[in-house]
Parts: sequence; structure tokens; C-alpha cells
Amino acid sequence: MLYRITKIISSPFLRLLWRPEITGAEHVPMTGAALLASNHLSILDSVFLPLMLPRQVTFVAKSEYFTGNRLMAMYMRGTGQVAIDRQSATAAQTMLDTALGVLKAGDLFGIYPEGTRSPDGRLYRGKIGVAWLALSSGVPVIPVAMVNTDRVLPPGASVPRLAKIGVRIGEPMRFTGDPARARDRRVVTDQVMEAIRHLSGQEYVPAYAASVKERGEQAA
Repeated sequence: MLYRITKIISSPFLRLLWRPEITGAEHVPMTGAALLASNHLSILDSVFLPLMLPRQVTFVAKSEYFTGNRLMAMYMRGTGQVAIDRQSATAAQTMLDTALGVLKAGDLFGIYPEGTRSPDGRLYRGKIGVAWLALSSGVPVIPVAMVNTDRVLPPGASVPRLAKIGVRIGEPMRFTGDPARARDRRVVTDQVMEAIRHLSGQEYVPAYAASVKERGEQAA
């Protein structure tokens, strides 16, 4: 109920200012579980993707999103997003366990295979959690490309800017393999990232975004 109320209140405002446009919405099933795998340009990705779909989408988001900006924190809680402490040693497994529970319940779960926001708008190497979830649950993976969300709220910015938002959704992908096998997880992950790259048109970087960010901070 809170999810629906939050969308009803926020949707007119968000649509008026950023005129989001969605393509491929028909690829998201009206019932049943699915894994939405998206690129990650801005914190607003977790705002606009659920906004554009009739079904609830659950994301796991770092705990700072729930304690910083009050409006953002209210939206994240109101739309059923799950806070996670990324500094915790068990954060990755906690995220996967939470996601698997959502999928087993027959719901939609959103995941950013890059693991963190892109530092420069390019698409980075995917982490294998998306493949583990797909192979463990057997649900389809639906590739998603968010467009221009980084222009609205770039990393480090606190005041949103005006820009037209795009959401591009690709055809469902189904995979077979052993979730315990590293090679199977890497093959599936790379196929998902290629599908996202095809939708987004981003330049692909064969390195993890978190490592690139860390090197940049050390150089600074």
C-alpha cells in the first residue's frame, strides 16, 4: 500500500520535470519473478525504473541513501527498497540472499551488475552475483539501460538538473548452468553485460568500476 501511495504522489512531479520515456516495457512480465539487470549511472536509477513499471521492483541500496537526503530516504523506504551496509564483510552475501528471497516469492528484483555507479558514464565489467541469482533461481534476466540519469544527478551532486530520462528494456534472457561453477557465472555475467551495452550504447570497459574509483581516489 505504501509503495502505491508513494508512486501516486511522486509520479506526476517526476514525469513533469524529467519526461521519462520507456521502451520495451512489454518485456517485463505482469506476474512471476524476474531479475532486472541495469547499468548504473545515478542514484536516480532506483527512482525512475520503478516509476516506469506497474509492478513493484525491489532494489538493495547502500544504507547512506536512507540516512542522507530526507526526500530520497522517504522515497527509498516508501518504494520498498532494502538498505544494506556495504562496509560489512557479509554485505555481498546478504544482498544475494535478500534477492533470492524476493525472486522465490515471485516478485521483481533490480540489480546493478557493475556493483556501483559508473564513475564516468561508461559501462564497466559486471560482477558475477547477477549470474549466481539467475542460475540459482531459474528466473529470466531482463537487461535494462538507464539513459541520462547521470545528467540529472551526477555522482557527488545534491541538486537535480533538468534532462529527459530514458529507460530501455530488452528481451528476457534465460540461462542454464551451475551457479557454483565460476566459469558458468562469468559467461552468464558477460552475456548480460553485452545485452545492457547493446541497449545503452555505452563504451564498455573490461575492468571493475569500484577498482577504477579506488585508483582515482588514490591518485587524488
